Amino acid sequence: MALQASPFPNGFVAGVHAVGWAFILPCFWFLDRLIAVCKSTTLERTQRLEQECYLHPLKVFFGSIVFFILFLATAPLAFLGFLLWAPLQACRRPFYYHRETPSSPEKEIHRGFELVGKASFSFATANLCLLPDSLARFNNLGHTQLRASAIGQRIVQGVCRPHIRIFVDSPSSCGTLSPSNSILPTVNTATYGATDRQPQPPVSHHPDSAVPISKSSSDVVCVPCDDTEETSAESSPPILNSNQNSNQQGRSGHRSAPRALLSQGLRQQDDLPWEVSSLFPADIDILCLEEVFDKRAARKLTDVLKPVFGHILYDIGVYACQPPCRCSSFKFFNSGLFLASRFPVLEAQYHCFPNSRGEDALAAKGLLSAKVLIGQNQKGKRVVGYFNCTHLHAPEGEGEIRCEQLNMVTKWIGDFEAANSLPDEDVVFDVLCGDFNFDNCSPDDTLEQNHCLFEEYRDPCRAGPGKEKPWVIGTLLEQPTLYEDDINTPENLQRTLESDELRQQYICPPVPAMGTPLVYPEAGQPWIGRRIDYILYRENSISKRCRTEIEEVTFITQLAGLTDHIPVGLRLNVTMDSDSADE
Repeated sequence: MALQASPFPNGFVAGVHAVGWAFILPCFWFLDRLIAVCKSTTLERTQRLEQECYLHPLKVFFGSIVFFILFLATAPLAFLGFLLWAPLQACRRPFYYHRETPSSPEKEIHRGFELVGKASFSFATANLCLLPDSLARFNNLGHTQLRASAIGQRIVQGVCRPHIRIFVDSPSSCGTLSPSNSILPTVNTATYGATDRQPQPPVSHHPDSAVPISKSSSDVVCVPCDDTEETSAESSPPILNSNQNSNQQGRSGHRSAPRALLSQGLRQQDDLPWEVSSLFPADIDILCLEEVFDKRAARKLTDVLKPVFGHILYDIGVYACQPPCRCSSFKFFNSGLFLASRFPVLEAQYHCFPNSRGEDALAAKGLLSAKVLIGQNQKGKRVVGYFNCTHLHAPEGEGEIRCEQLNMVTKWIGDFEAANSLPDEDVVFDVLCGDFNFDNCSPDDTLEQNHCLFEEYRDPCRAGPGKEKPWVIGTLLEQPTLYEDDINTPENLQRTLESDELRQQYICPPVPAMGTPLVYPEAGQPWIGRRIDYILYRENSISKRCRTEIEEVTFITQLAGLTDHIPVGLRLNVTMDSDSADE
């Protein structure tokens, strides 16, 4: 049964809610501008110095007066709107659902398991800090609406690009690499609104559809071993997955990535392919975004992403008194979660964390669980996947709260899957991702690092509690440096992350335990920094005869200058034994 688009039970309730919010919005906007006019980002301060503009104090003075007067004038109307808006939250489902009707039902399904019994799936997560403009400025990010549009356009640009496979002609080392950032055009703007609008991408292509290669967006570039600069494009032989890395197409043929291209493409370490990419991975299947708190920004993202991702859940969370009719915890903001999927969403459920404290208690942070329809296997049995996204408690030094929330996440996911599993379907992936607000190298996060969640879910970047794999890169940027030349464009940020020395200047360092000096890194270990954005997966909850291999881990720099986090991508290759459909 398809999800209902509106979160309200009928049109009358939805209309009353819209009227109430229309009364609130002017007052809310004037308050937002009142604070924003007084708070500048480092980019704006630098621009004023370069332009020798000395009128800013007058702008702050008169702007504050005007916006304060308008705020007071609209406050009575906002109070009336609040009386209409707040009670309706008790009957509001905690998300909107947008579905783009495809030209053909086959556009939304994955035929890999049906045809050859295997397929790959690509996931990505990113924290966007799309708060109301005034609050985003405290994170050194402004212009929320412009950033939302620019972020959406950049994601579409990366996801819809042709996926180019690079082969190295060498008798000793061969394989495929992801494309160099020099092969495809990218957006190089450091300001929010300057991203060129990309043409609306076609939605008929799916990365793992069984189609002739002439209809695929995949190209092949052959690179000679003698480091010559000549390249040639040729038609690829018919393959199931145009984006599949040939290093993962069978264990007998598994080879390391060629050294000649390690500086620009896929790397191989600990038997795990990874890369720092200036573009989002081509043909992402499911995208999870955090801190999309602003409703208008969420709608802008939806409008830009919907031609690519036909199924979108946004404005996820609860408002007003939670639980309803109790004033112990009033939620001013939703959860900030945003889910975009190419696959139809069969079921979705949201839970709000009841133990948030301080400023985090103003937002309805929690867990979103979704069940998506992939297609069918060779025996006609339905194939599904589970995808979960969350955003945990933020303040440092409060690991007990985060551990309690991880306990809730584990229980809620188990309950959701138990309630929605059917005997006549195969589960091929179970993914958990989001901003966990703790890392795997800070002494202050030891409690979370040893949580039992990591015994169920596998973290590709984790070597063990408190120890990262040597190639891992931190995902939390130092906010005061967001507009420095070294990191203000996707290409510059990519080069910086690939340099151990430069990376230390811009990635947040680990948090020491209280009263203990920080010694980091240990002798002989690389400098990694805080990685608080995770994509995890588990195999004990999927069908017994499904085997999962990591095809690629990606650290993405395409949103440089637009957020203070580095997005992370994961591609999984799932193989289903031929007799699995008989179960």
